[in-house]
Amino acid sequence: MKNLFCPIIVLVALVVGSQQVIAVDTVQHRDAGEISARQWDVIDISFRVNRLPDQPTDSDFSATFESSGRNQLRVSGFYNGGDEYLIRFTPPSAGLWTYVTQSTLAELNRKNGRLSVEPARMGRKGGIVVDAKVPTRFRYENGDSYYPIAFESDWLFALDAENESDIPDTRKLVDTLGENGFNQVVMNVFAYDVTWKKDERLTAEHEYGSPKVFPFGGSNEQPEHSRLNIEYFQRLDRVIEYLDQLGIVAHLMIYVWNKQVNWPAANSEADNRYFDYVARRYQAFPNLVWDISKEALGYGHTDVHYISERIDRLRELDAYDRLITVHDYGYCRRFPEMVDFVSVQLWSSELYGVMRNVRSNIPGKPILNIEHGGYERAPYVVFTGNYTSPEVCLERAYQCVFAGTYPTHYWQGAAWNVVIPDIEALPADSRPRLEYYRYMQSFVDKYHVDHLIAGDKNSNAGFSLHNGKDLYLYYVPKECEYIGLRLPEELRGRTMTERWFDPFTGEFSETIKKKVVRWPAAAKPQGDGFRILIIRTPPLE
Repeated sequence: MKNLFCPIIVLVALVVGSQQVIAVDTVQHRDAGEISARQWDVIDISFRVNRLPDQPTDSDFSATFESSGRNQLRVSGFYNGGDEYLIRFTPPSAGLWTYVTQSTLAELNRKNGRLSVEPARMGRKGGIVVDAKVPTRFRYENGDSYYPIAFESDWLFALDAENESDIPDTRKLVDTLGENGFNQVVMNVFAYDVTWKKDERLTAEHEYGSPKVFPFGGSNEQPEHSRLNIEYFQRLDRVIEYLDQLGIVAHLMIYVWNKQVNWPAANSEADNRYFDYVARRYQAFPNLVWDISKEALGYGHTDVHYISERIDRLRELDAYDRLITVHDYGYCRRFPEMVDFVSVQLWSSELYGVMRNVRSNIPGKPILNIEHGGYERAPYVVFTGNYTSPEVCLERAYQCVFAGTYPTHYWQGAAWNVVIPDIEALPADSRPRLEYYRYMQSFVDKYHVDHLIAGDKNSNAGFSLHNGKDLYLYYVPKECEYIGLRLPEELRGRTMTERWFDPFTGEFSETIKKKVVRWPAAAKPQGDGFRILIIRTPPLE
């Protein structure tokens, strides 16, 4: 197959919104000379060989990087097709870095180089980590908060996988997601097809099931598991890289068991080759979080021992310690020490209480409800789950938020084999209500929701988030006409402010002042759907 990338790529700066972002830079290794780089920008260092081994993907190849501050990273390299090997490196700090390679191939062994690393560009924040001070929330490496609002698009890899030169459909969909507040995409490295009946109205234009591409040799029907299709991964690079350019996290599920993928036998040589290659190739992307498998234990393909072994293997391979989860609540509940954050798939009708129970069962971990049973309707019927109304889906997402956990949205026009990349081309009444999540992102940013306390009642209905001092947020169900507030007694007689937020329009009401009485109450504004009440009080000492 044709190699998609030339060995030396001109550094390309892009502007997305107000942020300057940078594409992966590929430079040729030279034994003399210094490479220029930036903190938290991805750089590929290319090495050429005259003779390849029989199984070039199995070559032991790595580089040890050391900074002037004595930080050290040993980063595994990987075969990139043709006669090329790459070390993909993301400098975690500015300053002078040196590297020396280690390999069983003589041509790749003991190669020395230097990198002059400038401070991070504006808008570059580093990888996603768990906040050491409050381990139920996330932050970026630079210290800024990261509040995930996720969108699942399992087949994102496939949109332009047959396009040698560009990713126009990927950009259309990802741009729309970014413009509407989504900052994480849950996606598969590869998926093949769904098992349920497909809508008879589905056109070939929007059908990505049974793709012609395949991460192994051969095809899904006739696989050659003994070799990897390097071109497949080169094209997947473009997707992860573009998400990185827009500041969107790639929640990368390495396996999926229920989408008819013809995987090699678990823990076989071919399975380990695939798993290790994915880890080596994608670990350097700062926008990456790992998920061992979608619905990891739901289909009898493997057991907990296999999943645990995969996690240990991944931690050994990943020099950057990217976060790891497993899309299986049962596994996370039994082995919370194995994961960095918890992924659950819970559809219960009373979702808030269920998510609070998860917080109690697995304390001290961020919790993402990766699939809450809401699948917003689309022009095609794909998989309806329990709820298809965009308003009900939003209601359930906010119940996750008020439980102190994080939401994921599904739209039937992009979640599985059916993908409609150009959402703006749809008639207005057929488009998903993605703007709801733009309003959500603005709301959680405005009130620093991930810093608030969840679980205290503070009212006679609905749910509450508060800071324990002077801010109270109330989720007021659509059925309520009034909500009674439970504020600290020492506030009685003092003045509070009341303001309402409409999550369907993103609009705020005027702020009004009220005296705190013994039984304070607020009347929900007219209109369908739930609302959020914002109460400000004098600060408690």
